[in-house]
Amino acid sequence: MLLLPILLPLIGGIFVFRQKEEQPRNRLTFVLVLATAVLVFGICALPLETMELLTIQGGLRLALRNDSLAKFFMVLVVCIWAPVVVFSFPYIKHAARERQFLGFYTMTLGVLIGLAMAANFVTMYMFFEVMSLITVPLVLHNATSASRRAGFKYLGYSVFGAGMALAGYFFIAYYLAVPDFVAGGAMNLITAEKHRSLLLWAYCLMIIGFGAKAGMMPMQAWLPSAHPEAPAPASAVLSGVITKGGVLAIIRVTYYMFGPDFLQGSWPQYVLLVLALATVFVGSMLAYREKLLKRRLAYSTVSQVSYVLFGVLLLTPEGLLAGMLQMVFHAVAKNTLFLSAGAVIMSTSFLRVDQLRGVGKRMPVTMLCFTASALSLIGIPPMAGFVSKWYLISAGLEGASWAFGMAGMVVLILSALLTAGYLLPIATTGFFPGKEFIAERKEVGPQMTVPMIVLSVVSMLLGLFPGGVIQWLQQLSIQLFP
Repeated sequence: MLLLPILLPLIGGIFVFRQKEEQPRNRLTFVLVLATAVLVFGICALPLETMELLTIQGGLRLALRNDSLAKFFMVLVVCIWAPVVVFSFPYIKHAARERQFLGFYTMTLGVLIGLAMAANFVTMYMFFEVMSLITVPLVLHNATSASRRAGFKYLGYSVFGAGMALAGYFFIAYYLAVPDFVAGGAMNLITAEKHRSLLLWAYCLMIIGFGAKAGMMPMQAWLPSAHPEAPAPASAVLSGVITKGGVLAIIRVTYYMFGPDFLQGSWPQYVLLVLALATVFVGSMLAYREKLLKRRLAYSTVSQVSYVLFGVLLLTPEGLLAGMLQMVFHAVAKNTLFLSAGAVIMSTSFLRVDQLRGVGKRMPVTMLCFTASALSLIGIPPMAGFVSKWYLISAGLEGASWAFGMAGMVVLILSALLTAGYLLPIATTGFFPGKEFIAERKEVGPQMTVPMIVLSVVSMLLGLFPGGVIQWLQQLSIQLFP
């Protein structure tokens, strides 16, 4: 059962590649995504199970497990994948090379499910590397010299970062009580204390390595290069989901290998918190200055994903809860923003922010969805982003370090103001261009607007009724602090 949602899109993607006719290919892709979602929800209803795939040598083995974190990440992935794939059908027809895009898009879903259910570091590393390799064609899709540079830059950062994490694992493997992930940490604390300094260096190396995928400084440069070159649906999942693959790996290393007890109050925690807050601020500043629409949204992702890392690295139940709330709410909002940007580019061919004057008159539904998601990223109620940012600031102030709590509050508030500064003018000039402005209404079709509307409504509903998600994530965070 645990293998099915991995193998179905991976094998099904091969048939998507082979299908030459548009309608059968689209139906096959949608059925594969929908069937994978059904399998994921079925696995979420099962009790904890572990499936061994292969023993490499001694304690090194490939294994899957449907623990609470795996269920959370799988549900997030399929809930984003389904509406984006519906949007993709008309968009990618306009962008050409449909078979290539839909084939890799479908197969990426299977790899992400495997990454979520990895039961140990070796399995996670394997799926992490495959995730990088299989998403490169999404960046290379346009086959221009710029997209090739962006694709190889993305691959270089991803592989180098994962290599750093693997190097760190070589240092810590001996000190693990068990090879598999354990809620609260698999580290043998008695043995580890004898070489604490070495292990803390290894931890820092691993987090910076996996942080490359999450866009954390100093390994964030691939994001603003890759997003403008990739098709809008690819940018949406790269920003909303693939970056969260890096966050997932960081959570696994921090809470399932080292454990919060070993790391709390250590110098790597403070260094990484500084890097996270610096990334939040620098990403917002660069987004504020950027004139290309998709690159502005990419810099925004650099900033917003580090909100998640700030919460995770507080090493408290409240911080972890806040970080995972931000994972969900950012994924929903940022996917909507990239889909809206893609719809605008497809309809108008405008790439720069200063060209978007009056676009709200021309594409009111698209820009309403854009505006709603912008309000969520800023953190304005009743949108979902307000809830996660409130929890993040509260968790920082309640944490062990008062200084980092105050610094976090100041940086998050400054970032929110900068976010308003680089997103709201797009909406205001789009809807209020001036009396002399005349524009013919030219909205994209329902197959593209409906996914944006659904995601926007979900973002509002999660802001109005966040109780169910909060309760679910609270149960997960409590498990990691035995």
